[in-house]
Amino acid sequence: MFYTQNNMSMRSFLISASKTSIINYVSSPEVGFLRSIAATFKQSKTKLIYRFLDSDAIDPSIDRSYESVLKNLTFIKTFASGILVPKNYIWPVSPTVYLESPTSIVKDAHKAGLEIYASDFANDVVFAYNYSYDPVAEYLSFVDYPGFSVDGVLTDFPVTASEAIGCFSHIDKDIVTPQQKPLVITHNGASGMYPGCTDLAYKQAVDDKADIIDCNVQITSDKVPVCLSSIDLIQGTTVAQVPPFISRTSTIPEIQDTAGIFTFNLTWEEIQKLRPEISNPEFEYRLVRNPAYKNAGSFWKLSDFLAFTKDKIIKGVMLEIENAIYLTETLGIGIVDIVVSTLSDAGYDSQTGPEVYISSSDSSVLVRLKQQTKYNLVYTVYKTIRDSTPSTIEDIKSFAHSVAVYKESIYPTNMAFVTSLTGVVEQFHAANLAVYSYPFRNEFVAYAWDFPDPTAEINSFVQGAKVDGVITDFPRTAVAYKSNKCLNMKNPPSYMTAVQPGALLNAMTPSALPPAQPPNPLLTDANVTEPPLPSMSASPPTGGVANTSVAAALSPPGNVQMRGDVSVFVTLALVMLGYFLLI
Repeated sequence: MFYTQNNMSMRSFLISASKTSIINYVSSPEVGFLRSIAATFKQSKTKLIYRFLDSDAIDPSIDRSYESVLKNLTFIKTFASGILVPKNYIWPVSPTVYLESPTSIVKDAHKAGLEIYASDFANDVVFAYNYSYDPVAEYLSFVDYPGFSVDGVLTDFPVTASEAIGCFSHIDKDIVTPQQKPLVITHNGASGMYPGCTDLAYKQAVDDKADIIDCNVQITSDKVPVCLSSIDLIQGTTVAQVPPFISRTSTIPEIQDTAGIFTFNLTWEEIQKLRPEISNPEFEYRLVRNPAYKNAGSFWKLSDFLAFTKDKIIKGVMLEIENAIYLTETLGIGIVDIVVSTLSDAGYDSQTGPEVYISSSDSSVLVRLKQQTKYNLVYTVYKTIRDSTPSTIEDIKSFAHSVAVYKESIYPTNMAFVTSLTGVVEQFHAANLAVYSYPFRNEFVAYAWDFPDPTAEINSFVQGAKVDGVITDFPRTAVAYKSNKCLNMKNPPSYMTAVQPGALLNAMTPSALPPAQPPNPLLTDANVTEPPLPSMSASPPTGGVANTSVAAALSPPGNVQMRGDVSVFVTLALVMLGYFLLI
């Protein structure tokens, strides 16, 4: 009607254009327009598609709401080949942004002889939390859902739609064998779906078929090794909302710059009374994870975790040990010996069951473990690097079997644009060290602009950089990648090839380019070499009363200071404000 009101004829334009070009589809949200051209295109290959807008909107050509038109699909069949509907016509979404039961519209359209297409797909918006920010999973619920499949999608990101349809849809999971690489290593379990290091996160990770399930080992004041996402309970628990524990806030520069309530300030019994809190690493963009389960689950001791994983069909478990030097030298807690003892008690010294991986950014921890055990040791590099000196690599090789490096050490970025592919992976591989990369997250702000979706990012790290494993908050996405059909193709389609580093930057005009950045540093011997870890005996858990060395550390005269000043309460107030904003 707009064109008619302005003395223009879209009908004449289409008829003229069809004489020189092949027009496959013509869509319109107006019945009147499609009926006016139906006879002209009846004998052609052009398909006329009636586009539905919001259900309460009005089609001005017939003065009827789209909701009422939807009730008469046989009428649409008289002038159109198909319909194009917003995706929520098929999968309604609740006000809390969770999927409701699918409607019958796909079956109804097919029954009426109409093709049906879904619209409004985009990767850089919030869609139903059921998909865990994985757009490939969303597409599959439309094109490969038991009982129905749409005939096509209208999307802002055709690469992702092509991946879903061409590589992931209609896979016979009983026939397809997943690739061995990359190893899918969890980060605090399936922490993108549930609070990290909880029973729910670990059970979900096993259900998702992750290869290696991790436990970030922390120590309580009564020397109980537990799985918690951080040594600071303000991260990952509701401790900041429990007034009795606020007095235990302290600042420990050897651990972190900000004040915290640390695991060794509470007994295991006290920690069990806390509620978990889901991680929201992209909260500054108002992107939150599975809010209906933000405080769900229970925490586990390390022994609980090991008992759970021992009979599961997984390749291994990865235990992370950090802050061992502080725990040993200042608190007198031999965390390394405690972990080794707990593994032995759980029966992990035998050749059967999951393989044991232990990771740490402290070389002294891994040197000690290399002397005492036969576990697979992973050196974690908690800094972005561009390269490593040969002597540093040889040093790492002397105490570790693999390394975990930050994603930007492999594909460095400038203002979130990939600039290059470094030789970091190739260097470590030359020394027979496996390379795992981290952190892989599904939120669309968590990866470079060059990667249209999480699957494309994983594909580039595997096919382009040749990493051996990915450490991820969303193991389901990475596991699904390993089973996609395109991996077995001799010549995979272009949408499943690694990105070309710098391609987006090269497409920019000089005035639009981001400012040049200094190169990332080298990894040197000085970054890796550490004095030997002091020997400590692994005392068993005492059952509830704080160890005297731990109790003493709660109020030391030196650099660990109890904080009762305003800054502590400001910190806690901000934490609590963030919590209530999520409610």
